[in-house]
Amino acid sequence: MGTESHSHSPESPSVPPRLHTHPHHHSEASLRAIMNRLARIEGHVRGIKTMVHESRPCPEVLIQIAAVRGALDRVARLILDEHLNECVTRAAQEGRIDQELAELKAALDRFLG
Repeated sequence: MGTESHSHSPESPSVPPRLHTHPHHHSEASLRAIMNRLARIEGHVRGIKTMVHESRPCPEVLIQIAAVRGALDRVARLILDEHLNECVTRAAQEGRIDQELAELKAALDRFLG
């Protein structure tokens, strides 16, 4: 796998600029689990679009939206756990814990805000 660097498309207005520049090293298993969950969520969202197109009852659609929200929250938790276990630990070992925690706080403020 090698190193994975998080980068975001600068032309996408909904994606904030990259906060940090250090490379991220995540296990293949962790990356695969996150990607599989995101693919399932993507399929679920397509299903919701179909429900709306078919004029399914609003309560049914809202229940499915709630399921997607829950699934996204679980993915966010996996990513946060991975970040705490890998990235924050590595930053502490490299003497840049203050910077890493400030970046994490800024990301959590946006995520929770």
